[in-house]
Amino acid sequence: MSIPPVFKKAAMLSSVLFVAQSHSAFAREASEIKRTVLLQQQATLPGPNVNGKVIRVDFPQGVKTPRHTHEGPGPRYVVKGTLQVVEGDKTGIYSEGEVFWETGQSMTVENIGGEPAELIIFEMGPGH
Repeated sequence: MSIPPVFKKAAMLSSVLFVAQSHSAFAREASEIKRTVLLQQQATLPGPNVNGKVIRVDFPQGVKTPRHTHEGPGPRYVVKGTLQVVEGDKTGIYSEGEVFWETGQSMTVENIGGEPAELIIFEMGPGH
């Protein structure tokens, strides 16, 4: 039994309309995406091979790290809490939602807020 041509055309038109509506819905959703640059920093990387890491660090209330360095520079994002960062001769205080750039110099980090703090480290070190 064959399908009459009018039904084939109706099915094809329905498919085209469905795809068009789907594309329109996806385009609308994409146009609702908000993109905000939180930090932009030019950096000299340690070489052509870079080892990228994303590290979550939890700081209990009142904890201060000893002076230390990381493998490489990169942005740091404070997920919650308030941290005081002393890097080289600069001191910064960063709270939830803020981003700062760590250069890789000797530093300390102290949780100066009244609650646990959480930091996400995006580190770009030498490749192995």
